[in-house]
Amino acid sequence: MSSNFRHHLLSLSLLVGIAAPWAAFAQAPISSVGSGSVEDRVTQLERISNAHSQLLTQLQQQLSDNQNDIDSLRGQIQENQYQLNQVVERQKQILLQMDSLSSGGGSGAAQPAAGDQTGAATATPAPGSDAGAATGAPVQSGDANTDYNTAFALVQDQSRQEDAIAAFQNFVKKYPDSTYQPNANYWLGQLNYNKGKKDDAAFYFASVVKNYPKSPKAPDAMFKVGVIMQDKGDSAKAKAVYQQVVAKYPGTEGAKQAQKRLSTMG
Repeated sequence: MSSNFRHHLLSLSLLVGIAAPWAAFAQAPISSVGSGSVEDRVTQLERISNAHSQLLTQLQQQLSDNQNDIDSLRGQIQENQYQLNQVVERQKQILLQMDSLSSGGGSGAAQPAAGDQTGAATATPAPGSDAGAATGAPVQSGDANTDYNTAFALVQDQSRQEDAIAAFQNFVKKYPDSTYQPNANYWLGQLNYNKGKKDDAAFYFASVVKNYPKSPKAPDAMFKVGVIMQDKGDSAKAKAVYQQVVAKYPGTEGAKQAQKRLSTMG
């Protein structure tokens, strides 16, 4: 579509450029230069040549302006395509969740994978909440939707945080192509952070950002990496990470939280 539009504009520009010189020559044909002295004829020829050069310059400028317009339109098309892909991906995740619920395997799930990115703050268990009452990770069913929902349900049970970690670790290994991979890695990061295992947490959060940069979880995961850097006392790295969140994911909750941290760091 962009290529056809470009050829159309160039064709119009060339037609205008070709018509204009012919109009100029029609008004002052070279054959009319035959009268007068040699000096007068040379002067007339110079005027015609200058007019022709001006027309060529105008045509080149017009082509340059058209190219700039085409580049701008191409950028808008690419941005719209990216936004459309994001919407399609979220719809896929919602449909997967609905299929799981209709099959009776997701009765314990609280939120769809695409919708729990804004619920991280409220659904995340408080640090130090592990009661040591783990009874072992649940046996995997062989269905990615069901197993994700089961693992996510364990996140909400503060007495089974170790089980949640084991369930998500098993999920990540067993379903490497699942659309829930970024969410599973994110929750592994959060659960390890809650237990004080900040290096492990940073690994999982960074995995989300590196491997799934377009996931709704990516802004929050990158922000959490900055929090861990700040917790470790490395303010320079933390500040750099917060700035990346704001620049790369503007308008997201992760970017808003990063901006708040930046405002307190000076």
